[in-house]
Amino acid sequence: MSVAVVLVAAGKGTRLGAGQPKAATTVAGKSLLELSLLHISEFKPDQLVVVAPSELLSEFTRLTAKFFDDFKVVVGGDTRQDSVASGMAEVTTDYVLVHDAARAFTPKEVFERVLAGLQSAESVVPAINPADTVKEVAENWVHHTLDRSKLRMVQTPQGFRVKTLRESLAKAQGNFTDEAGLLESMGIKTAIVDGHEHAFKITYPTDLERARAIFADVRSGIGADAHHFGDSGSLMLGCVEWPELPRLIGHSDGDSVAHAIVDALLSAANLGDIGSNFGTDRNEYAGASGERFIKETLKLLTDSGFTPVNVAVQIIAEKPKIAPRRIELEHHLTEVVGAPVSVLATTTDGLGFLADSRGIAAVATALVRTQS
Repeated sequence: MSVAVVLVAAGKGTRLGAGQPKAATTVAGKSLLELSLLHISEFKPDQLVVVAPSELLSEFTRLTAKFFDDFKVVVGGDTRQDSVASGMAEVTTDYVLVHDAARAFTPKEVFERVLAGLQSAESVVPAINPADTVKEVAENWVHHTLDRSKLRMVQTPQGFRVKTLRESLAKAQGNFTDEAGLLESMGIKTAIVDGHEHAFKITYPTDLERARAIFADVRSGIGADAHHFGDSGSLMLGCVEWPELPRLIGHSDGDSVAHAIVDALLSAANLGDIGSNFGTDRNEYAGASGERFIKETLKLLTDSGFTPVNVAVQIIAEKPKIAPRRIELEHHLTEVVGAPVSVLATTTDGLGFLADSRGIAAVATALVRTQS
């Protein structure tokens, strides 16, 4: 049985308030269109038709080509029903699954269940049980409580025999919120298959926040740095001055904590290390502060589409004693990094060059995520 997918991606996104068509809105660095196409490509339909906003026709064509070699992109209409009709005009298969780009995280098994259901029905929709109690109301008064066991929350893709859906669209009187409702108005029964919790619809800003919280691309990195004490100057550690100790020797200010943080952030974003980005051959960084290195690193992260989530630093040294100023360190580094920074300290228990207070080492871990 040949099957097409009509991906409806022409919505203006007015209720979302993103200032652009909904399918162009991003989660984890990818548009809802791209995320939808990713799951559809795993399903491997015989035909794909994307319904796009007129102003993004070229861009949506370019993005679709990243996932499919053979496809069509058409301009949508003023209503969802008009957009579906535009897509259906291009369908050449026996069956069709109509899917919303607003349900961009629907996994391929839902597509497969809907298609399987079409072997014994003309209309099939995926659905889940409502978790909340549902009440029928009139003028802000509860009329009665509905039997939740008989209720379902319907999702997409919705599957149909192409002939049945085409005939129903041609005969439609008024606009319907989904195609199964249109068929229902004409006496055609719809079968139910299991939906999926990830197939929720992004309609309002809170839906977008939920998606970004669940599906954020989070990556971890680690960095380490160590420097000997010099004979003069004041120690800079964690971007804070410690005047009772001499500075650490290095091309810059030798701030082991700041340098470990830089390496951890760069590592997480796969952007090299402190040497490849701010090496000793870069004269402009001679004597530069650890705070400058961190701020320059944050610019590199932003340019690559990442933002820090949190950083943890372990300082390894006999001196200075970190505990009395740990809270100060954490507050200042959190302000510099723009994300929570935790600081711990330990000694080497008499092992290595750190045991006789000749230097300071630091190890840092960092989490970064893709920008929304």
